[in-house]
Amino acid sequence: MTVFRLCKLFHNHHTSRFLPSHTVRRFANTTRAMVSVLDAIKKDHRELEEYYSNVINAKDANNQTKWQNQFTWELARHSVGEELVIYPALEKHLGEEGVRLADKDRTEHQVVKEKLKKFQNLTPNDSEFIPTIESLMKDLSQHIEEEETSDFPKLQNALQSFESEDLAKSFDRTKRFVPSRSHPSAPNKPPFETVAGLLAAPIDRLADMFRKFPQ
Repeated sequence: MTVFRLCKLFHNHHTSRFLPSHTVRRFANTTRAMVSVLDAIKKDHRELEEYYSNVINAKDANNQTKWQNQFTWELARHSVGEELVIYPALEKHLGEEGVRLADKDRTEHQVVKEKLKKFQNLTPNDSEFIPTIESLMKDLSQHIEEEETSDFPKLQNALQSFESEDLAKSFDRTKRFVPSRSHPSAPNKPPFETVAGLLAAPIDRLADMFRKFPQ
């Protein structure tokens, strides 16, 4: 069995068994609706903010662990999806400015991925649990603001509507087959990131079967 088929198998099992029902509904609606790439990115960002809030405000360690796993799952996939699909599009459609923006965003991603790597390995009983995710979210929030107000609107304006919709679909499809945990030492550009992701994803998805997620 190929790595790609293994990754697809674990993705399907993970989606059907471990995703909270509200995430499954959102995923289904996204795949049916025609959305722009900017809308797709913003949707992910709002979900990350929601999951962060749920981690911070969880009433007990059990629920905190569930939302920790959900936050990690979404942010890891989102980051790699942007690096494989969105940043190359910036470089393609915006020329030298796009290359500069993509390099900046990759650098900011690396900081976030390093902190996510630390956070995903902590437990709610660790004294660094809340400070780590707060520090991570501070960096991520600044990155999100730059993407939504500057970087990605420029990309959106450079695309025809059908190109934006196709890019959103590609971004969504790619997230299904990338790692669900942070691997900051992995390459952050295709094609090497693609290969590394296909190798790591099945292992991440298998481990996800034994992790707790919100129901």
